[in-house]
Amino acid sequence: MAKIAGAPISWGVCEVPGWGNVLPSDTVLGEMHSLGLTATELGPPDYLPADPEQLKTLLSSHGLSLVGGFLAVTLHTDVQSTLDEAGRVAAILQAGGAEVLVLAAATGLDGYDETPKLSDDEWNTLVGTCAKIREIAARHGLRTVLHPHVGTHVEREAEVERFLADSDLQLCLDTGHLLIGGTDPVELARRYPDRIGHVHLKDVRGEIAAKVRSGELSYTDAVEQGIYVPLGDGDVDVEALVKSVHQAGYTGWFVLEQDTQLKDGSPEDKPVKDTARSLAHLSKIL
Repeated sequence: MAKIAGAPISWGVCEVPGWGNVLPSDTVLGEMHSLGLTATELGPPDYLPADPEQLKTLLSSHGLSLVGGFLAVTLHTDVQSTLDEAGRVAAILQAGGAEVLVLAAATGLDGYDETPKLSDDEWNTLVGTCAKIREIAARHGLRTVLHPHVGTHVEREAEVERFLADSDLQLCLDTGHLLIGGTDPVELARRYPDRIGHVHLKDVRGEIAAKVRSGELSYTDAVEQGIYVPLGDGDVDVEALVKSVHQAGYTGWFVLEQDTQLKDGSPEDKPVKDTARSLAHLSKIL
């Protein structure tokens, strides 16, 4: 049986300041449970309680367990503060019974619309910091994966390949962010089956993704224009991807993610409806 989880970002809950309206955690977790999901990722810092007992009580009240959590931090600079934050988040994840720390190489800027180029020394620091965070996470019983992500220092295909060559950390294979960055997620999974440690399933509209890659459109504007769509409605070959990782022996989680912004006037039932459609599509594949 495949393990399928949800994520608060599908309900518009994001770490970016000013991203959009944030729904109450009881609403988000309750709607996940209503879809039959039994697990979630943590969401942005302090969206769910940091206190272990409060976190466990909230999750259990909605019949959910904790899979892991996304941590976007600067890996190329401010290393000690990054390690301190990684330790704090790892402790929360451990207390919640999570399995994986999902790391992203943040630029240090707000949002995901600009990515300054790193020097070789900064890149080497990034790789070394990943290794240190893996050690911290391991002490809390967690695996660490690196999430190629739009607007971070591991975004484009060349950066993904360079990271795979320079680090032995596994990846979070995020089908949407990889495609937006110019990497075919299906081909990546076929070429590096042993480097896939976690999977975020998204679908995206290819024509909008191309505008983000070319710089014609910012990532934030692309999300607002609907770059993310329910599984099966976009240009990611979700079926081929799922079959490929299954055949390669992947036994981890498939996390349903559809980066969403909720603005004033947005239908508040759109997240649960879109996630239901994605879940139905994935269920057919499985």
